[in-house]
Amino acid sequence: MPIYEYKCLHCGYCFELFQKINDSGPEACPRCGGPVQKIVSAPAIHFKGSGWYVTDYARPNPSNSAHKEKAAEKKSEEKKTGEPTTSSPEKKSDSK
Repeated sequence: MPIYEYKCLHCGYCFELFQKINDSGPEACPRCGGPVQKIVSAPAIHFKGSGWYVTDYARPNPSNSAHKEKAAEKKSEEKKTGEPTTSSPEKKSDSK
């Protein structure tokens, strides 16, 4: 359930209530009985870092998808031949 903040317009007392979205707010201050007003504030949590839609899925990374495609091709070649594929580095001749 969300936490809502209220402030008394008469005495200035601030308090919080756990209540459902559809519940109506309090009509009077618990201390003095004066009228209250809901306080709008920023949320208490911030989602940062990787692992969220905005950072991981919003914009596709073309270099990352190309790397995944190469890995998938390599695995399919291993299944066909039965041997792990290794890329052999080109031998350079040393001319001294």
